[in-house]
Amino acid sequence: MRLTQVYQSFLEVGFRPFFLGAAIFSLFSMSLWSGIYLFQLPIPFDVITPFEWHAHEMFYGYAFAVITGFLLTSVKTWTKMPTAHGASLLFLFLLWLGARVFFSFGSTYLWLAATFDILFALTLSTILTHRIIKAKQWKQLGIIAKLQLISFCNILFYLGAFGFLENGVTWGIFGGLYIVIALILTMGRRVIPFFIERAANDTTQLSNSRWLDLSSLMFFLAFAINELFFFDIILTAYLTLALFIINAVRLLRWHHPVIWRQGLLWSIYLSFWMITFGFALIALPYFTGFDVPKLLAIHAFTVGGIGMITIGMISRVSLAHTGRNVYQPPAAIKYAFIAMLCSAIVRVFLPLLDIWPYETLIGLSQIFWVIAFAIFIAVYAPILLKPKQ
Repeated sequence: MRLTQVYQSFLEVGFRPFFLGAAIFSLFSMSLWSGIYLFQLPIPFDVITPFEWHAHEMFYGYAFAVITGFLLTSVKTWTKMPTAHGASLLFLFLLWLGARVFFSFGSTYLWLAATFDILFALTLSTILTHRIIKAKQWKQLGIIAKLQLISFCNILFYLGAFGFLENGVTWGIFGGLYIVIALILTMGRRVIPFFIERAANDTTQLSNSRWLDLSSLMFFLAFAINELFFFDIILTAYLTLALFIINAVRLLRWHHPVIWRQGLLWSIYLSFWMITFGFALIALPYFTGFDVPKLLAIHAFTVGGIGMITIGMISRVSLAHTGRNVYQPPAAIKYAFIAMLCSAIVRVFLPLLDIWPYETLIGLSQIFWVIAFAIFIAVYAPILLKPKQ
């Protein structure tokens, strides 16, 4: 395959560079974080901590790249108009990549990372908003609003890091987390039943409850606002208990045996369960007195929820939009999903048993994460670089 063909295919549509870029960056960033956390790799951090750097790059580096690839592709489908391709897509991708490169040096080039990050978000928002308004797809503006909220939270992070906003770093990190989780809950409600129905290939019809949908949205919004600004422990406990029950009922209503026969299904289905268990882990100490560090719930949201659903979705979307059969994915990709599940279990549930040193479990979880994305890159790089079948 000639280099010009690779270039044209790679920049044909947004999911190609951003899914592959997200996977490569995820592998690199987690490896770097392992070096910093476990081996004290001397990367300078002054205005932010290494933990804040890690959280930021997982949300605004990795997860935002996946969201970008998904939206550039989806908006093209919704509006029947090209979003970014060729030189414009390359420019957008280089803005994202520039921010990641500069932030890999800790806080040394923070102002450059901030400049590239903010320019990237503004350019992306402008492209997508223009297409949606031009096509009069008004119902899709809610997704754009969430995208702009993520970008706003990123600005809060940088304002905090530069000393202009006292709680900016915290608001930026947790605001980003909760908006991404809200996106997953919204998207999961739409796509999980649809994927299961299609895979079952029979008369199966999985319904959504409007009451559950509205309740989930309202309780999660109240939870996020309380966690960001008010810190009422009792309110958090009751809200997360309600969110656990609501989403558990949803998942039980969606269950079908076909889920466990397809890696592209169970990876997404279990990611929703991991988020649901995250709510339970937050509520558990208040109602049982059992001491559960909140950091475990956060990693249920991030490693189990964001990590599993993103690797599952980019695997599925990449097949669908390159003309391949989503019901016959590459055989090796199931091992990536298994590795990601192991990463979540080791990071979230094994610390509750207190049988191994905590740092050992973190290191093991990091290894599983890196393995998952190494497999994905090996399997999907050729798919993402080759022309559509």
